[in-house]
Amino acid sequence: MKQARMIRHAGQKGSALVMSLMFVVIFSALAAAVAGMSGANVQIAENQQKADNARACAESGLEVLRYWINKVEISGLIANDQRFGELATAFQSELSDAGITNIAPTYDGSSTITIPNVPLESSLGGSFSAVLTKIDNDTVRLDVTGHCRSFSRTIRSNYCFETRANTVFDFGVASKGPISLSGNVELEGVNIEVESNAYIESENAMLALSIIGNSHIAGEVKIVNPDAYVYLQGGKAGIGGETGEDAMNHVTIGVGSCAFPEMNPDLFTGYATRELTPEDNTSADATYTNLKIPAGMNPSFSGQVTLKGVVYIQAPNVVTFSGGVDVTAIIVTDGEDTDNSATNRLIFIGNVTGHPITELPDTTEFAGVRDQIGTFIIAPGFHVGFGGSFSTLSGAIAANGIQMWGNAGGTINGSIINYSDAQMGLQGNTDLYFNRSGLVEPPAGFVPQLILNYDNSSYSEVTL
Repeated sequence: MKQARMIRHAGQKGSALVMSLMFVVIFSALAAAVAGMSGANVQIAENQQKADNARACAESGLEVLRYWINKVEISGLIANDQRFGELATAFQSELSDAGITNIAPTYDGSSTITIPNVPLESSLGGSFSAVLTKIDNDTVRLDVTGHCRSFSRTIRSNYCFETRANTVFDFGVASKGPISLSGNVELEGVNIEVESNAYIESENAMLALSIIGNSHIAGEVKIVNPDAYVYLQGGKAGIGGETGEDAMNHVTIGVGSCAFPEMNPDLFTGYATRELTPEDNTSADATYTNLKIPAGMNPSFSGQVTLKGVVYIQAPNVVTFSGGVDVTAIIVTDGEDTDNSATNRLIFIGNVTGHPITELPDTTEFAGVRDQIGTFIIAPGFHVGFGGSFSTLSGAIAANGIQMWGNAGGTINGSIINYSDAQMGLQGNTDLYFNRSGLVEPPAGFVPQLILNYDNSSYSEVTL
């Protein structure tokens, strides 16, 4: 029997090394792939960050420009096709007045306002540029492009020209200067107390409102000057139905400013066809229709006077009504609305009886006048004073300086607007009752101010 032999097969030398090398190559390739993917992801992340920074710069630019555009106002007298050019001028003026030099708009004279690069964050290379484009007479498009390194993103939105809503006609009394009440003065609303609300800017005087004696404002008081204060003297001096410290519950200091609309006396020049002459006896009882009082006459009407249609007073002049006055008219002056000197004056010492302009006869001489509703006196450059009582004054009273004394008082179907920064004084037994019910349109002769209103629905990110 043969003995079985074990046959040994020697293993192939070096195979483990080959396998190890294969794994090394595979893992190296994987590592390289992972490293490559990581690098790509880092690059993608960096690019995304830069793109996001560019978009953030565009958003910041949009907010910056919205702030300044919201400050722009233009006159409603500007022709529709000239609005964009006026916008360019007003925009630049706002920036210049505020000392802003890094925003430098340029107007091409037609339909484009370009704002070159404005730095935001120099360490990141962030900035924005913008273009305002006229779409039509009512619409302006704003494209704001944010920049970060080599990346840019653009945001687009629209603005529309609209009439400014918050004006001084939202108040019973509005004054650029401080207001003083002394004696037995009452300011009340005919229908609700808010009709007698008072608005005071008082930018050049810390004492914005003083109430002395038994005087009272039934409504609320809004004061623009954030450093202003109110002085109350007397146990019955009050605001909003309260006296003493409690009256301050009805005063708000540091409010946003309202618009004092431009006065436009030129609207009425064509109506005043009857010129007052030195031969006219102003001391006699008389009726005047569509009267023009030439500059420098300084007439004093001491008789019982009836005024109808339009009374147009040229500056310089001091016009005094010392007798009774029956008015179915709009009284207009042509002074400068920046003249607060009180050199020109319109004074009513006797009693005044007012009637709505719509009560004028529907005849040729009053054609057009009957449609100019809502205004009693519009007197740029003139100081207006009342020393006698009145029943009802059918419309707003606006002047560069207003004073009432003695027994002046009655109902005013509109607002009292003082365009002067000098103090407006109400003294004596002046009781004023404000009836602003149903007043939705600006009174005749006042030019609405146009603003650019941001259209939220138009916001979009675009590729230019």
